[in-house]
Amino acid sequence: MALLLAGVGKQFNDLQVLTDLNLAVEEGEFVCLVGPSGCGKTTLLRIIGGLDQPWVGTVQMDGKKIDPAKGDIGFVFQENSLFPWLTARGNIEFALRARGFGSREIEKRVDYYLELVGLSEFAGFYPGQLSGGMKQRVGIARAMAYGPKVLLMDEPFAALDAQTREIMQQELLRIWSKEKKTVVFVTHSIEEAVFLADRVIVLLGHPATIKDIVNVTVARPRQRTSEDFNRLRQKILFLLEGGS
Repeated sequence: MALLLAGVGKQFNDLQVLTDLNLAVEEGEFVCLVGPSGCGKTTLLRIIGGLDQPWVGTVQMDGKKIDPAKGDIGFVFQENSLFPWLTARGNIEFALRARGFGSREIEKRVDYYLELVGLSEFAGFYPGQLSGGMKQRVGIARAMAYGPKVLLMDEPFAALDAQTREIMQQELLRIWSKEKKTVVFVTHSIEEAVFLADRVIVLLGHPATIKDIVNVTVARPRQRTSEDFNRLRQKILFLLEGGS
């Protein structure tokens, strides 16, 4: 069991955002969180990553409380948050140095992950010289390079154009199939969730809780126009509209 959430709730002052969230995520699983804007998806992701504490309940990884300082969690956000004064290589190196890796291991890991995300030829490029999709590839490489057990992704492709977004979804699945990291991915796009996930967690309500968990049984590689794909997409849309 990679992650276990039990009775998680979160309150800000007098506003309760999340309530009674219970979820188990298996090692190597790809899970997507969907729900209306403002329902607490990002808050939940921060709680899972140990960046915020639940008001009630517990979150554990392998039976222990999550400590982001241990390097067990990797983060990829919508804003790539790359250092503009560092190259693609330099951004990944910085993350590894911060974790205490030695020079030889840093070089080895940077080379591996730049190749993994298809940016070996762009190692010396600065963020301002890279496209939006390439920046997010650097962000994914940086988040994975130090070996986290779980990768948390908060709408990482939302700012990209439609074509680049689809390319990045395919690239993420390629990387995930090779690395088999546990992934928790927040998205507003039902289509993106169905394309990527093993399971889709539907959040709904005020405060939000888990409305339903949809198993995505469509075989990979998935065709967005297939009957099974669209049936699942319609099912999740129905749940988000209040159906049961």
